[in-house]
Amino acid sequence: MDARPPYHVALLLPSLAGGGVARVVLNLGESLVRGGHRVDLVLCRAEGAYRDRIPSGLRPVVLRRAIPLVARGLALAADRAGWRELALPVLLPLRGAPAFSGLGDLVRYLRRERPDALIAAKTHTNLVAIWARTLAGSPARLLVSQHSVLSQEIADAGGRRWRWRHAAGLVARSYPRADAIVAVSDAVAEDLAAAAGIARARIATVHNPVDARRIAERLREPPEHPWLAAGAPPVVLGAGRLRPSKDFETLLRAFAEVRRARDARLVILGEGPERGALAALAGRLGVGDDVSLPGFVDNPFAYMARAGVFALSSRHEALGNVLVEALACGCPVVATDCPGGVGEILGGGAHGRLVPVGDIAALAAAILEALARPGDLESRQARARAFSPDLATRRYLAALGLVACADSAADPARATPA
Repeated sequence: MDARPPYHVALLLPSLAGGGVARVVLNLGESLVRGGHRVDLVLCRAEGAYRDRIPSGLRPVVLRRAIPLVARGLALAADRAGWRELALPVLLPLRGAPAFSGLGDLVRYLRRERPDALIAAKTHTNLVAIWARTLAGSPARLLVSQHSVLSQEIADAGGRRWRWRHAAGLVARSYPRADAIVAVSDAVAEDLAAAAGIARARIATVHNPVDARRIAERLREPPEHPWLAAGAPPVVLGAGRLRPSKDFETLLRAFAEVRRARDARLVILGEGPERGALAALAGRLGVGDDVSLPGFVDNPFAYMARAGVFALSSRHEALGNVLVEALACGCPVVATDCPGGVGEILGGGAHGRLVPVGDIAALAAAILEALARPGDLESRQARARAFSPDLATRRYLAALGLVACADSAADPARATPA
């Protein structure tokens, strides 16, 4: 393409909800701004916990939402082969609707602003970006990024599984129209290739950026929880949306075993539909007084820096950014060796303890071991620095063909532990 650095880059997100994807995109945007690039943060909805956390230098652009019938007609115009999936609303998973309704205004944005590159995140937003570029006739280079294990999303859909299979059909046909396809872990890339029938060679792996320098500043702030005071019993910390895929039920049951062996407390950060069920389970297990569910917190790093151990009990994780954040805070980590990138972060167990998914006894034993023998703080923080935003930014720009190809062999996050 004709453009030369600095580039005009548009980052497309469905919202600024308090999850890992929004943090990743904000970290990427901030790194691009540091590199001298002009960055637009294009939002399908201007809402979410990170609404007031947009880094300086990113220009927010909020897409106007069209009525569903108009948006669906535009999608059909961009993908005439997709009539089976797009003609009837029931055939498109409903949680894709917000991104879907912004399609028309994204077309207008691309024609008006003419960015050099468009980077999209999350499955439905990726599809909308592909359709919008087609309709706009835009020369922008397009990168779609997969932040979920597609086969697990289909499996987790339950009675809606057939809808997700239709969405997987859209992915299979649409993703190859992008200039670059990025997965956040090798495991996600391999799953995407298998689930959507996309050639594995078309999918690059770029681990999510985690800004260890910013975390180092924020972890010094005082936490908003009395259980983290000096001299208090050690805290087992969990974090994530309170939903079945995070399997906090297993973490609660493992904590009940830990509590029978020693004094400790459990804090789980995050919100979600399972809050009531988890609180009730803690009561039935007899540990209700030692379990706290404070919801979403603005600074989880202050918690991680003071916790005795961070425990991830997920059934699957695309990468597991929260583990890198915990390592950056120096916190010992225990995690399930679940489908996705957790094992990649922890180097197969070199940087934290791995246990089988759903194994209550193994998780409890690993937590007790981490509390008794936390290991070396500096080595954990060094591992977190391997996931730097500047490295991820170079690899994103290389995947787009805007800079010379980054050498993946030099990626410290892929280094084999000694």
